[in-house]
Amino acid sequence: MEYALLVAPSANRVYAQSAPDLTRAELAAFSAGALGGALGPVERREFGGRPYLVFATENPLTEAELGVLGNLSSGFALFELAGEGLLRPVLTPPMATFDDDLISIPKYSGKTNEHFTQLLLNVTALASAWGADFGTRTFTVLDPVAGRGTTLNQALMYGWDALGIEVDGKDLEAYEAFLKTWLRRKRIKHSAEVTPLRREGRRLGRRFDVQLPTTSQRLTLFEADTVNARLLMKRQSTDLIVADLPYGVVHGSRTGGKLQRGPLDLLETALPGWVELIRPGGALGLSWNTHVAPREHALELLADAGLTPIEPALGFEHRVDQAINRDIVLARR
Repeated sequence: MEYALLVAPSANRVYAQSAPDLTRAELAAFSAGALGGALGPVERREFGGRPYLVFATENPLTEAELGVLGNLSSGFALFELAGEGLLRPVLTPPMATFDDDLISIPKYSGKTNEHFTQLLLNVTALASAWGADFGTRTFTVLDPVAGRGTTLNQALMYGWDALGIEVDGKDLEAYEAFLKTWLRRKRIKHSAEVTPLRREGRRLGRRFDVQLPTTSQRLTLFEADTVNARLLMKRQSTDLIVADLPYGVVHGSRTGGKLQRGPLDLLETALPGWVELIRPGGALGLSWNTHVAPREHALELLADAGLTPIEPALGFEHRVDQAINRDIVLARR
């Protein structure tokens, strides 16, 4: 059986150019992690002037397998190849707990492309010991450099629990305002509050807590320095850590009271605390700017922290702009 995946269009022209190759690598991760190697080699073809990714399976994909593929970050529509270039649409229902405007509405400078955010979350989950349970397990996801919550929102979309750490109080306030307004407009039952964050008698910042009783989900965003992650949560309290590290161009991260521009500076300081939060079998997925940090150095830091790098995690390197070339590293505890 042959299938053809139509790659989703993107408003970002540069990302749209990279999307077919990124989706090819993501398909390989889904095949290895959640589909038991069911997908054959993926090749790029064009039908009607549009790029498709074509792959074969020994048997027709099951309803459960189609549901998994419905969560491809840049998958727009899936078709069976019916001969002579005829495409027969196939239903691929995603794990969408909420409307997708939870992801698409927020617009702000420095926001990570939501397609890439979903891709990074997907491949990190698939790299964990529970990759085969991608469509059934409720993961707990931590973004230790959460910004205004794009990763947190994607986790909520999947029906998963979400944790975030963000040093900038204005980002916490912006995320609180957006999410509470969105939940009210959607008439989703919830409780939400911001409270002081204190540890060992000192004030670290604030925390924003949300509970969604209908879906039994929880979300917490801490306003704190990510190097203090271990002070904020219990050991082995998360399944996945997903982070789009500062690029050293516009973004930065405050550690030790000063602005650190390099992703390796941040990793060296914060990674030991992050690793303690991952359950055995859990995974960590990082993206960063390769212009300011070589891949080999990032992998060394992960190994030194006691993680097992997942290799090859190849095919995800792509250009963002003239100053940013982005790649992904994956590791498992």
